[in-house]
Amino acid sequence: MTTTAWAHLPNAAHLDRVLASVKKNPEKWSTAQDAVRYAAWDTARGKAWDAAWDAAWGAAWDAAGGAARDAILALLAWDDCAYMLGLPEDALKVLRAAGNEQAILLSVAANILRETS
Repeated sequence: MTTTAWAHLPNAAHLDRVLASVKKNPEKWSTAQDAVRYAAWDTARGKAWDAAWDAAWGAAWDAAGGAARDAILALLAWDDCAYMLGLPEDALKVLRAAGNEQAILLSVAANILRETS
């Protein structure tokens, strides 16, 4: 097993899961960016960006576009958000409507992972 630069992080397994999905289903990830709500995305992304930029750059920049980067940034910035990857769309919709930044950043990934699992 190869040790990744992020193997020591609490969400390492989830980061690996997102990256594996990007490799296996690149078409889903490249089209998913169009579904992101840009206003909410910009707000949440800005807060997570500084905390996660260095670690996420090499892993996700070329991998799959904004949706994968958003998920990786959220998983890096918030240790306790990975459970959202398993939430149904209705629950994520409520969290997004409430302005939950983690849900905003992870929703596209959760939907893709749900479709491809």
